[in-house]
Amino acid sequence: MSVQEYLDKHMLSRKIEDAVNAAVRAKSPDPVLFISNHMRKAVPSVITKIKARQILDSRGIPTVEVDLFTNKGMFRASAPSGDPSGMYEAFELRDGDKGIYLGNSVNRAVRNVNERISEALIGMDPTLQSQIDQAMIDLDKTEKKSELGANAILAVSIAACKAGAAEKEVPLYKHIAELSGKTNLTLPVPAFTVISGGKHAGSNLAIQEIMILPTGASRFEEALQMGSETYHHLKAVIAEKWGPHGCNVGEDGGLAPNISSIREGLDFVKEAINRTGYNEKIKIAIDVAATDFCKGTKYDLDFKSPNKSGQNFKSGEDMIEMYKELCADYPIVSIEDPFDKEDWEHTKYISGLGICQVVGDDLLMSNPKRIERAIHESTCNALLLKINQIGTVTEAIEVVKLANDAHWGVVISHRSGESEDSFIADLSIGLASGQIKAGAPCRGERLAKYNQLLRIEEELGDQAVYAGEDWRQSS
Repeated sequence: MSVQEYLDKHMLSRKIEDAVNAAVRAKSPDPVLFISNHMRKAVPSVITKIKARQILDSRGIPTVEVDLFTNKGMFRASAPSGDPSGMYEAFELRDGDKGIYLGNSVNRAVRNVNERISEALIGMDPTLQSQIDQAMIDLDKTEKKSELGANAILAVSIAACKAGAAEKEVPLYKHIAELSGKTNLTLPVPAFTVISGGKHAGSNLAIQEIMILPTGASRFEEALQMGSETYHHLKAVIAEKWGPHGCNVGEDGGLAPNISSIREGLDFVKEAINRTGYNEKIKIAIDVAATDFCKGTKYDLDFKSPNKSGQNFKSGEDMIEMYKELCADYPIVSIEDPFDKEDWEHTKYISGLGICQVVGDDLLMSNPKRIERAIHESTCNALLLKINQIGTVTEAIEVVKLANDAHWGVVISHRSGESEDSFIADLSIGLASGQIKAGAPCRGERLAKYNQLLRIEEELGDQAVYAGEDWRQSS
């Protein structure tokens, strides 16, 4: 084949002429680079290759990372991981060989990406997120994604979402906003973990987290500063009482002094806020994770204290009285999982009191059926979204729509096992959630999310809106 025949066959002469004309019109100072980019844009992008591998999360436990390739480049994502908490969430596929990573390796999930998911998705348009996610769901054929593994499916789903944004030449958060039909790009109020307890820390504190929300900040940048300063003042407050040993941290970076009383932890936080001078601008939230210390119908707040465990059980009514007193004595605006995941009755009662936002985590597990039931029964009034509990970007968007339609609050959440992937930062803006929970203002895998929000706020410039006092209404 001659050069002319080759040019004619692929209509290259016309395409090159179009690119040159475009460079002339744009008065490009670098015509070669301009023409190269112009030609690349003329080719519709498709998924050309998907490659998965096993990496370690922030706890040193294996998870799935995926590199997805299109003719626009390579897009990387990893699946976050938590402590599997039951039958209602998507299934995290692990190998179970106790001789390798104590049974936690994910080589089967990696193989499923490399051999089965890859074959199904190659050639697909990365902008068609719902079609990509549906193709994986159809390939899996199980309700909880137990055949391929939610960790395999989610990592590919996130990578495809990033590739879709690149194909449209828009930022990731804007692509997510377009997928979800949102028009208001709102920066969320961060719920910074400042004290860790429960299963996330070695202290005797039963509840899992005490968090601070800088609702009075005017910008996200200011909120991050408030969170960091409060965290460091808290470290000083704890060191004054417990010495440097009190400043150990939990899995998500929260400080873990060896306290057993919720009030003692809240007093520490209140003192730290006082020292910053931000008093009225910072509110408090608690994640009780009550399922972890529910015994039958009673709650054992001393379950981590060997000498006291089992001696002082609280009934659901006792817990309600405790929450009412705590909300009266401290600026608490949100309580997550105040009761066991099957204790719908007491959760509904405290939600009906209207004393604070009541967030469903273990109660809902990001499961559409449980969310629909909770909406129908008015059980709680906020959704904690953990994307790995549902397994695809499309399904995450759908459950947030359910919550929005019910006028619930939405909290986009990290997991205890995180990576440096900052996807949930873009997700929180794209879904206009108004709230994000990504751990303490320290530790790299947590700051990856908060620092990405900083960058997005800078990029939006004058159009950047921080949810602030409207943290529950932004969506």
